[in-house]
Amino acid sequence: MRTVSRRMGDLAQSEIRAMTQACASAKGLNMAQGVCDTPVPPIVLEGAEQAIRDGHNVYTRFDGLPELREAIADKLAHYNGIRADPETEVTVSAGATGAFHCACAALLNPGDEVILFEPYYQYHISALMAVEAVPVVVHMQPPRWTYSLTQLEQFVTTRTKAIIINSPGNPSGKVFSRMELEALAEFACRHDLFVLTDEIYEYFLYDGRRHVSMASLPNMAERTVTIGGYSKTFSVTGWRIGYSVAAQTWTRAIGAMNDLLYVCAPAPLQMGVARGIRDLPDDFYGSLARDYQHKRDRFCSALAKAGLTPSIPEGAYYVLADVSRLPGDSGKARAMYLLDRTGVAGVPGEAFIPGVAGANFVRFSYAKTDRDLDEACRRLTQAGL
Repeated sequence: MRTVSRRMGDLAQSEIRAMTQACASAKGLNMAQGVCDTPVPPIVLEGAEQAIRDGHNVYTRFDGLPELREAIADKLAHYNGIRADPETEVTVSAGATGAFHCACAALLNPGDEVILFEPYYQYHISALMAVEAVPVVVHMQPPRWTYSLTQLEQFVTTRTKAIIINSPGNPSGKVFSRMELEALAEFACRHDLFVLTDEIYEYFLYDGRRHVSMASLPNMAERTVTIGGYSKTFSVTGWRIGYSVAAQTWTRAIGAMNDLLYVCAPAPLQMGVARGIRDLPDDFYGSLARDYQHKRDRFCSALAKAGLTPSIPEGAYYVLADVSRLPGDSGKARAMYLLDRTGVAGVPGEAFIPGVAGANFVRFSYAKTDRDLDEACRRLTQAGL
């Protein structure tokens, strides 16, 4: 009998995309998907345009153009405290999600258990399931999204292979402190685990926080796969330019998988991102954080006025709002009620926190232009929820 593969049985379209489609049908304001509507730095656009004219329109090496790999390696040394050889330890991929999928496919076997924290990013779960690994979820407590190491130890078995850390986090906005990361590093070393870190929002930090990369900590570079990218930082989510950084042994396998799945990331867009990394001043990133902190504060204030208490994010550009007072017996029903009532789309909490607990939340993205953000705030506060 002709059927879809067994692994597809547990996979479905992302609720993020589903709510984006529902928003389009309702002609609403899409605060569901982190599409990042803010302007692209002109120098990044100019770099891509120049690359097209200069003939960078064919396949690149499977792990990316040398200009981009070298720019990433320099940035890692300058910002993350990670020393990486651009020739053997950096792989450019089709977005951070592509880099993450390649790492999972290269390093995990069917049945391997992988610990991750809830609320989790839905694509992390989907990538694990696609390679037939087993997600093991550690629940964090709102509103600060805390957990205990004692709690973590309860989830380790002989089949545990890796742990995923997403900081700054989607959807929670949690930023893991250096102390938390040091404790997780000790945990990973003691249990001989890979650490997969998703650091795509590394520049979106609020209230004076600083980003700490796991691979910069003592003894962690050899077991850590650092995932990053510029889709969010440069507002080019459709370009799909991400990367992974790992020790050469692991990079060789990740690169082979990247070649199989994607061949290469788009050549001229790689050059545009390389130009941005090289030529944008450090103050660009400081201004980015300040601008988004203002967006966070405005939107969270509007949520609170509307009676949808937010868990104030420490980083990234998402916020989980408590919608338990709204009509409906599920997060999807409450998200649809909000869309119908206000024309503002969010993602049902069950996409990040399964079951009854998730039904109490909706995730919003405030990576919007000031005009759209102001309109969303107006709609929420005047809707009489």
